[in-house]
Amino acid sequence: MATEIAATSLFRGPDLGVTDNVVLRHDKGTITDILEGAGPAGGPRSFVIPAFVNAHDHARATASSFGAVGMPLESWILRTALGTPFDPYLTAASALARSARAGCAAMMVHYTRPSGTMPLLDEAKAIARAASDVGIRVAFALAVRDLNPIVYGDAEPILSGLPSDDRKSIEDLFVRAPMSPKAYIELTDAIAAAISGPMVDVQLGPAGVQWCSKPLLEAMAENSAQTGRRIHMHLLETVYQRAWADQNFPDMVRWLRDIGFLSERLTLAHCIHARPDELEMIAASGARIVTNFSSNMHLRSGLAPIAAAHKCGCAIAVGVDGLALDEDDDILREMRLVQMAHGGLGFRATWTPAELFALAVRNGRRATGAPGSGELVAGNPADFVVIDLDRLNRDQIMPVDPMALSVRAGQCVAGEGGRRRRQDDREGRGLHGR
Repeated sequence: MATEIAATSLFRGPDLGVTDNVVLRHDKGTITDILEGAGPAGGPRSFVIPAFVNAHDHARATASSFGAVGMPLESWILRTALGTPFDPYLTAASALARSARAGCAAMMVHYTRPSGTMPLLDEAKAIARAASDVGIRVAFALAVRDLNPIVYGDAEPILSGLPSDDRKSIEDLFVRAPMSPKAYIELTDAIAAAISGPMVDVQLGPAGVQWCSKPLLEAMAENSAQTGRRIHMHLLETVYQRAWADQNFPDMVRWLRDIGFLSERLTLAHCIHARPDELEMIAASGARIVTNFSSNMHLRSGLAPIAAAHKCGCAIAVGVDGLALDEDDDILREMRLVQMAHGGLGFRATWTPAELFALAVRNGRRATGAPGSGELVAGNPADFVVIDLDRLNRDQIMPVDPMALSVRAGQCVAGEGGRRRRQDDREGRGLHGR
């Protein structure tokens, strides 16, 4: 039976704009009709918008729970050993539920730290089961690395100066026998055969160029070209990664382009220290950049050149990276921060709030393999969020563009079924038709 949502306003997309007094009908996960002029003439005001996408995350426990607070990435990563999931299903379900409650219809799971308590294939199945139970669409990529497990380069000078017990502890925690490119592709194929489907997109997940050998990256580029499989990878997140690249791999981005790694199938997280010529190559390839504002600030990684990337044609998406401003996975707050940091200078605007929102949703869906652009039109997936405009704009002195208001002042979410937290001016109804 079709379900109806009546709203004061509805944002269809950047071209169609905002429509007032509408009824949205959806059935079995698909929008069946949008009736104009049929919505509420009075009473509580509401605003329906496309559901958000968390385009870069790791489905892990909150960082403060394992003491990873205010650390640069290079020490923060080592601390995550204490956050290795003791129960992969529960850890993933908690993280996925935070995103769903924040109004996300889809989330990227770049799975960087398996528990080690079960075979990797079984762990991937547990993540997929958690996503199904939460009711959120996911992209899953098992992160892999075969270089530099401790530092960027030769760790022997550091390890040789440690007492033997300390050295053994570090090696036991961080040094693993690397997986061969062939074995990784075969494992990814097995994971895809086991869990891929309408709500799960299995991708290739190199951790980053500084952690992956050339043969491994070449194998992924070849497999992606042959199968159409997407790739998700960190790139140039910190000043130390930039320094490593300048010393050891100065033509890194050009090399990625030349082997076919850069393509419309690729999503790159961060790119904080990418240079203008590198952004141009990324843009020309059709690859996406996911910016993670709060994570970049928490980890002292820097301010990404997102406005410059957008200006040269890069497709921009937004992610939480498991480290939102208040560790609450509030994706709308992340978009607000991106808008404030990169939205323009003086009277020169990078984009309008509606354009930022639309490109984040559209490119986020492409990054996660979610179907459609996210526009609310008949035939598209029923992935939407309802915002309570009365809570959002309590004073109501004059009419205000609801999209500008949402990106400017939106806060926190009530999840499906009306669960509430803090000042819930959003209500996550209708996500993927549930």
